[in-house]
Amino acid sequence: MGRIVVEVMPKPEILDPQGKAVMGSLPRIGLTGFTGVRQGRRFELAVEGPVTQEHLDDAERAASTLLSNPIIEDVVSVHPLQED
Repeated sequence: MGRIVVEVMPKPEILDPQGKAVMGSLPRIGLTGFTGVRQGRRFELAVEGPVTQEHLDDAERAASTLLSNPIIEDVVSVHPLQED
């Protein structure tokens, strides 16, 4: 079984309250080396057999029409999941 990963992030100009909350919490647990946090979403789409270009094309279409809101989000990645 193959898997395709779709990653969606808020557009840069959109406020990210969840990312801001995480950023505010990092110093409280001793992690001070980060300068920003943006929180996005990840989807894993399973397919029968190996991932083909047709699967990737369908995943791109799903990403841009169903899995993301193009007004406030960007699809940043659609790629086969590399199993270790």
